Amino acid sequence: MKHLITIVGPTAIGKTALSIALAQHFKCEIVSCDSRQFFKEMTIGTAVPNQEELNSAKHHFIQNKSIFENYTVGDYEKEALAKIEELFHNNDFVILIGGSGLYVDAILKGFDEFPEINPLIRSEVNSNYEKLGINYLQEQLQNLDPDYYQKITVENPQTLQNPQRMMRFVEVCIGSQKPYSSFLNQKKNNRNFNPVLIGLDADRPVIYNRINQRVDLMMNEGLLGEAQTLYPNKSLNALQTVGYRELFSYFDGDFSLPFAIEEIKKNTRRFSKRQLTWFKRNEATKWFDYATPKAKIISFIESKI
Repeated sequence: MKHLITIVGPTAIGKTALSIALAQHFKCEIVSCDSRQFFKEMTIGTAVPNQEELNSAKHHFIQNKSIFENYTVGDYEKEALAKIEELFHNNDFVILIGGSGLYVDAILKGFDEFPEINPLIRSEVNSNYEKLGINYLQEQLQNLDPDYYQKITVENPQTLQNPQRMMRFVEVCIGSQKPYSSFLNQKKNNRNFNPVLIGLDADRPVIYNRINQRVDLMMNEGLLGEAQTLYPNKSLNALQTVGYRELFSYFDGDFSLPFAIEEIKKNTRRFSKRQLTWFKRNEATKWFDYATPKAKIISFIESKI
């Protein structure tokens, strides 16, 4: 039996350190499931593992794409499953780690099948968004798939402010001439591995303090300069993310730098709450306090395999 040891939890909770400890114990490799860490131009602001951490265990899907590429969760599912299968040829264990719930679900449960979309349609939707803003995408989805628009409004309203997700919804509606929601909840593929789900958590003040400290560290490591380099491409989907958006607003003259930094901390704290809400839905996950000795977590995993 092959085992996919999956580590989830909010940002800054210590998933990287645990994944390395597990990879070393089980003598296996790590597949990243953090959608922000795929992009090679984004290092500091996405908390990519440092060189010492990368050298401690073999990692995959870390800075393997460019922000100029269109890379979807469906693309990731195909590539990551192929890599996981390849790794299982030599080992009974693979570590999956990440804070991107949609991407974790795509690996564990399978992702809905969508038709190929003409790149010209994708380009046109992207161009219209750049000219007209998020309201254009919201109006399009409301017209093309009113039921799904209403579902998002009620269940996950922050998605309406996510340009990358919204552009995907709209391009599928236009390209397929069908509602985006018509492709959801199809039969999922079975997986040929046993998932062992480990969640890391902490009291909210602890999580928030760790986030605040991480943001301060990022600024000290040069996040401002990294964001400045990326600023000319600020409209790209990959850059519509916490840590960069706020500094782009500073460069635009809308925020002072201290205010932008506080906004990064605040929005990251909000993001961590959404992560936990997503991951807590899966009752198969065994949750541990972030300070739990790694040996205890390893013992639990060994009891499940």
